[in-house]
Amino acid sequence: MANLIILILPIVAIFLMFRSQKKRQQQAASMQATLQPGAGVRTIGGMYAQVKAVNDETVELEVAPGVVVHYTKGAVAAVLEPLEYDAIINGRPAEADEEPAAEAEDAEKPLSLAKDAEADATETK
Repeated sequence: MANLIILILPIVAIFLMFRSQKKRQQQAASMQATLQPGAGVRTIGGMYAQVKAVNDETVELEVAPGVVVHYTKGAVAAVLEPLEYDAIINGRPAEADEEPAAEAEDAEKPLSLAKDAEADATETK
């Protein structure tokens, strides 16, 4: 019985490894098939770019304004959401819509450095 477990365990482990690898390959193939011009991507080298054109085996990426390079589709590691791509490229936080409202509220209250009776009365309340 122990010999049977020793034989079955490696077979199950190999089966699970092949299965997970096949799933990753299918996910990569579906991601590469959905590449469209205008999408923001990250390459396997960590470079962020925007898709300009998609060919049979290659993709044209604009890495800087006016600079277009050719990569194989396999070099694209991830297709990014538009807000995520904008936040990475332009340095904007993802929740940029919420922060200006908080800053605007603080900006409405004038800062007074005068030390008078009215200022003391409002501080003690």
